[in-house]
Amino acid sequence: MTTARLQDSGLSRGLLLLMSVATGLAAAGNYFAQPLLDLIGRELGLGPSLAALVVTAAQAGYALGLILLVPLGDLVERRLLAVSLYAATAVFLLMSATAANGTVLLASTALTGLTSVGAQVVVPFAVTLAAPAERGRVVGTVMTGLMLGLLLARTASGALSDVGGWRTVYWVNAVLMALMAVLLRVFLPRLGGDDRRLSYPKLLRSTVAMYRYEPLLRWRAGIAALSLASFSVLWTALTFLLVRPPYGWSESAIGLFGLVGAAGALTATVAGRLADRGHVQTVTGAGTVLLVASWLAIATGARSLVWLLVGVIVLDLAHQAVLNSSQNVLYALRPEARNRINSAFMTSLFIGGAVGSALTSAVWVHGGWTGVCVLGAALSAGTVALWVLERVTAGRAAGKPPQTSVDQELTMATTGHRPPRPTDPRS
Repeated sequence: MTTARLQDSGLSRGLLLLMSVATGLAAAGNYFAQPLLDLIGRELGLGPSLAALVVTAAQAGYALGLILLVPLGDLVERRLLAVSLYAATAVFLLMSATAANGTVLLASTALTGLTSVGAQVVVPFAVTLAAPAERGRVVGTVMTGLMLGLLLARTASGALSDVGGWRTVYWVNAVLMALMAVLLRVFLPRLGGDDRRLSYPKLLRSTVAMYRYEPLLRWRAGIAALSLASFSVLWTALTFLLVRPPYGWSESAIGLFGLVGAAGALTATVAGRLADRGHVQTVTGAGTVLLVASWLAIATGARSLVWLLVGVIVLDLAHQAVLNSSQNVLYALRPEARNRINSAFMTSLFIGGAVGSALTSAVWVHGGWTGVCVLGAALSAGTVALWVLERVTAGRAAGKPPQTSVDQELTMATTGHRPPRPTDPRS
């Protein structure tokens, strides 16, 4: 079945639900460790800073997979790519379940992150199958699954660790990922890459070239990276806050905070529908402002559970609005290069998340919860600044004469030959 026919027929609710669940399970594997950092650290002899590197390893591996593996969706048959990545993730989760020391756990976690980018093959897959008028809703639905997986992973890991220890979490997710690989193989349609003219090295060059020749990608990648960095600051430090007085919570209780974050994630489809109606810039702007505001409540949450809950919900809602509105804009740029654009965007996003997690461990040691909140607020303020600059720059660019087209520049980037520049129609 061709891409055009798939778009005409739309995307069934059942298949969309399957793809949403698939992205959630893949994302969950990278975040199971967050509420278990103290527990893992005690068993494997890791201090707080080294334990926090488990989260950083997952995000760094994910970022590497985004740049090296996701672009393949524009080159090879996408169902095969998605199924292969899900199966590999199941294998690496088994390695984590049997890890005898911190080194093995860090390595297997990084490899799990590398292959769990199968979720980011499924997202543009769903967008390609969807009717254009429903793109925002489809992006919102699939990304709701991803964010719920990310957030509820904490709840599930806390509960499972109470039942059978922290290794049980990885055993269960390995089985689920293997099952999902089978289901995707059965129900996904075959969908070939749109640009088979490119070799793999040229495909990677083309992906990197997207940053240079798509200004909107640069702005949105920067905004999203700072947003996820702020998001990661909270969820990395939250475990360290809640295990100490005045809270003193168990791992399972900490995991329940995923349910709080899920309330914000459920707004993703609302943001998608607003984007479909032409309000994408409003959604982004409101999201960046709410990110900053959330940290005022989170800072008060050091001794007030109510304010902590409010801050977590607002931050998750705001991050989801920023992320989904940005994806809605970017997926419309170049349909034939959708996986490469997604790769470039998501690589920046998760590098931001990895940096946020890494900074958090250092700031917590020296500045405690106050230092963490200052860091999160500063990163959030950066998203506001970049969004304002994007709007100002876009207004100035609207009056400029056309230059070499993106298509021509990308051809030069992948072939090494510069095409002739078009004549300015106003000359």
